[in-house]
Amino acid sequence: MLIEFEVGNYLSFKAPMRLSMVAANPYKEYLEENTFEAASGSLRLLKSAAIYGANASGKSNLVTAMGFMRHFVLSSSKDTQAGDPISVKPFLLDTATENAPSHFEVIIMQDGIRYRYGFEADKKAIRKEWLLRMEKTRETPLFLREDDGIEVCKPFKEGVALEEKTRDNALFLSVVAQFNGEISRRILKWFSDFQTIYGLSDQMFEPFLAVDLQDAERHKQLLSFIKDADIGISDLQVAEVPNQQNDNLFALFLPEVRKTFQNKTSFEISAFHQRFSEGQPESFVSFDFNKMESEGTKKFLRMASPILDCLNNGYVVAIDELDAKLHPLLTKAIVGLFNSSVTNPKGAQLIFVTHDTNLLEHGKLRRDQIWFTEKDRLAATALYSLAEFKLPDGTKVRKDADLETNYIHGRYGAIPYLGNFETLLKETDHGKTD
Repeated sequence: MLIEFEVGNYLSFKAPMRLSMVAANPYKEYLEENTFEAASGSLRLLKSAAIYGANASGKSNLVTAMGFMRHFVLSSSKDTQAGDPISVKPFLLDTATENAPSHFEVIIMQDGIRYRYGFEADKKAIRKEWLLRMEKTRETPLFLREDDGIEVCKPFKEGVALEEKTRDNALFLSVVAQFNGEISRRILKWFSDFQTIYGLSDQMFEPFLAVDLQDAERHKQLLSFIKDADIGISDLQVAEVPNQQNDNLFALFLPEVRKTFQNKTSFEISAFHQRFSEGQPESFVSFDFNKMESEGTKKFLRMASPILDCLNNGYVVAIDELDAKLHPLLTKAIVGLFNSSVTNPKGAQLIFVTHDTNLLEHGKLRRDQIWFTEKDRLAATALYSLAEFKLPDGTKVRKDADLETNYIHGRYGAIPYLGNFETLLKETDHGKTD
């Protein structure tokens, strides 16, 4: 379970900005559907959060920051060598931050225990790192790191004697997990289960679909998912073929997926559609999935496996450009899968970037589930929730407000300020006639 994520001095985020998945009090709308009680019983968490904002406002950078933190936690101790640069990307539009460390922190709940973990890093080294266990209203430090010094606290015995084995460019948490530390491996499992999906690069998830189609139970679940989506496909089948995988496409696949198909036969997915004769079902026709299906259909099906995996296991997924290529009703249906006690009984969480304002009106979202990104005058991204937004008169947004109309009209900010395109074109045409 994700409770909070914070990022600072990374890409367009200058000051630390925090996304909270804690349900705001005293909001009662969709309480049973869109929130769930965390394992400790001490707080309620949101099942989904929608991120809105103008183009280039930093929405996608939030998902990128999550993806970077996930990848670095999982790989820093094994995929880098001493002296290798860390691929952080600080805020470059201010001389005070361009050489300062980037900041990442999560508060999570794993196996019923709450942890706060984070680090600060520049291109040369980890400058700070911390792990604390949260017990009721107080935090117990497990380890604290600052530049070259690592203080291992008593409750974190698994980290003792590993301080000197930790390179400047590797995370201590990742090192301890490699030595089978119980707490560290528990936290790394959370990061491993957490998925980030880039909606315009959905082809990297096609191997997940191929693997699931070879499992009878997952195949059955996928077919039910397809039927509910009404995309005209009756069945999907996968066949192994001689490995002629396109190297450029193969390079896009996630490392854990790439290993599944490395040095093996490749795969070919076929989609079966109903054929009719004189208006009656006759047989099925096989379509080449990649060559004959629409881009929207391919994206929906490629994302289906990781989405169902999250729902089945109670994982967290962050999706950039969720609505790209998809019909608004299909986007609404995906969000609805998470905001449901029937299809999401294990508390899976969806964080998604979207331009689909239809969800503001018809998506049954709580005010604390709606977030905005907006650039300030210094081009840094601000991240804020509709629940905390104050109107010009100092009041907060009411639950019966026309959210879609108000947002489009700029009442909540986070929209582009457009010039007069018509005037621009007239001026251009005038210039041609002179």
